[in-house]
Amino acid sequence: MKIETDERVWFTRPPPIPCTNGNNRDPKCVQAQSAAITVIPGVVFSGATNGTMRAYSVDNGRIIWEYNTQQDYKAVNGVPTRGGGINGPGPTVVNGMVYMTSGYAALGGGTPGNALLAFGVE
Repeated sequence: MKIETDERVWFTRPPPIPCTNGNNRDPKCVQAQSAAITVIPGVVFSGATNGTMRAYSVDNGRIIWEYNTQQDYKAVNGVPTRGGGINGPGPTVVNGMVYMTSGYAALGGGTPGNALLAFGVE
């Protein structure tokens, strides 16, 4: 939104995802973007409660990067961990790296997890 005029600049709906897991409704179907966003020059990072982090172009809202964090990882200390829903603080971007958490208490359809992820920015 333009602060001066309250005019919408762009709007991007998340891509559709399957809403069933066999015969059951899949709780990951919810794509609420209730986590804080992070903005760097040219990019808006926004995570969803289904564990997907997306980067959007600030110019037109086009999705320029997407990553599903709901998967298993081996932490640097060797302990198995799992990503989950994203809700809470936005990613931290510093020195060419994006750091983000994945997983929170399963409230409101979210998925628990306990991962701190780091991505290099090119």
